[in-house]
Amino acid sequence: MSNKMNQNDGVNGNINSYRRKFMAGVAGLATVVTVAPGVVLRQVQAKDPAEAVTDKKRWGMLIDTNKLTDGGDACIAACKKEHGWGDEKLSSNEQDAQWIRKVKVTEKLTKNETVLPVMCQHCDTAPCADVCPTGASFKRADGIVLVDKHICIGCRYCMMACPYKARSFIHETLIDQRPDTPRGKGTVESCNMCVNRVDAGKNPACVDAAPQAMLFGDLNDPESDISKALKEYGGTQIRADLGLNTGVRYWGI
Repeated sequence: MSNKMNQNDGVNGNINSYRRKFMAGVAGLATVVTVAPGVVLRQVQAKDPAEAVTDKKRWGMLIDTNKLTDGGDACIAACKKEHGWGDEKLSSNEQDAQWIRKVKVTEKLTKNETVLPVMCQHCDTAPCADVCPTGASFKRADGIVLVDKHICIGCRYCMMACPYKARSFIHETLIDQRPDTPRGKGTVESCNMCVNRVDAGKNPACVDAAPQAMLFGDLNDPESDISKALKEYGGTQIRADLGLNTGVRYWGI
């Protein structure tokens, strides 16, 4: 186990510097999104670099599957570019990363099919964090679920606990990593809601790739555009019966 941890700590230099970047905020970004016919929302995301992460905010995402004409292909491409996954030369397709993927849902009675992107749902009560023996899987105060590469021992309990199949294990050595997204052999990874971008006052990469269909914002703020949209039109959780209070909601499923 200690050899595995040493390998992880040595991947692509000093990961400590990467983690510090996760906590830095440097800019603001304005976005315009149409969330329903005739309804246009404008939202500005900004975070003071000196502002600590607290539970005053809970970041969330709203996805309108009816407006994702490609089923989420642009979102997946943006995620791959931002985090550097998908180019690995793996020995098995079962080792493919699961940061975000397309899922086809078929309604049993009508046979209607819906294709939607599925990633970590950033649960309020995250099963992955509950079962992690080291605390490597954890939920940040603002609701973003992350994996601490320093203390992940690769037991993969979190992968078994996740009902969304949103996590994957890195089996092989990786090169050309992104400085804002540390990845390491022998550890688990999943969507981190582009925490490096969020802390810089930006949207997650997938949201910027599909602004006509995706909205990002603070679920704790009743005046935020995402909160207003969810209050007026509602939103569906995947496996709402589990009571996990997910940070990702959908329209059209």
